[in-house]
Amino acid sequence: MPQVKANQLREKNLEELKTREQTLREQIFKLRFQKATGQSESPQKIALVRKELARVLTVIREKTAGESSPATGRA
Repeated sequence: MPQVKANQLREKNLEELKTREQTLREQIFKLRFQKATGQSESPQKIALVRKELARVLTVIREKTAGESSPATGRA
């Protein structure tokens, strides 16, 4: 699975990001299950998927925060 950059995620709309979040959560569940049963092929894949999920959640938060309130102009 190629690594997705945050800039690529920012181009997607909120609905696409939420579906991506759901698929990543399901993928993490499956990978953890494989690890617990001893069928895991690459243990570092869990970390990669978790990082991608964090990127997706960050972009979702940026988009929802941008919609609800304007940025504060602190100097």
